[in-house]
Amino acid sequence: MTDALTALSTAGVSIWLDDLSRERLVSGSLADLAARDHVVGVTTNPSIFAKAITSGDAYGPQLRDLSARGVDVREALRALTTFDVRWACDVLRPVYEATGGVDGRVSIEVDPRLAHDTEATIAEARALWWQVDRPNLFIKIPAARQGLPAIAACLAEGISINVTLIFSLQRYDAVTGAFIDGMERARQARRDLSSISSVASFFVSRVDTEIDSRWTRSGPARRPGCAGARRSRTRVWHTSTSNRCSPRSGGPR
Repeated sequence: MTDALTALSTAGVSIWLDDLSRERLVSGSLADLAARDHVVGVTTNPSIFAKAITSGDAYGPQLRDLSARGVDVREALRALTTFDVRWACDVLRPVYEATGGVDGRVSIEVDPRLAHDTEATIAEARALWWQVDRPNLFIKIPAARQGLPAIAACLAEGISINVTLIFSLQRYDAVTGAFIDGMERARQARRDLSSISSVASFFVSRVDTEIDSRWTRSGPARRPGCAGARRSRTRVWHTSTSNRCSPRSGGPR
């Protein structure tokens, strides 16, 4: 696998890890992956953190402290996840600095329940950006219709964004428009554009899952010669759109 990842990295593919946990950080696993397997980015989501927090006891001490302070569940989760993401940002900081900010990024997602509330999404993005407080952070915002103005507003404030859940070229066009709008507003506010980045994520896995389901329902009789031939692969490709106007394709996470 390392040889394959080396070839991908040499070809200009940015390899991201779609996983993060306190155990991975404490054990040094993430640092090893960055050094040995060319991992140059990490992305997270609520499902990843749910699995991490409910597995093992790595979060026990922090959870006990939060409980003793009477912190509510939502704020406790934010404290746990931003702690991990801040740590991961520090692990990948050398990659970020060596690549001039192109790689070495870590993503954390706004609460997906806010996806259709523009103002709440912006407020959540600000809070996460402030709490993690690392230049190589990406705030992940879904590309819902209500998320587009949130993407523009956050970029305008200097917050780097990973736009997630894009399923069509039409929505990608709208995301590109939001990016340009946000960067123009940042320029007008005299922000340092070199410190602001954005990446647009196409989730091929969701398409794979739907195709698998339809294929299975169709039955062998409706797909002669294809029974047992399905080879579904889950892939996620990143297309980075930076303020430097230098698109870069990322790789399977």
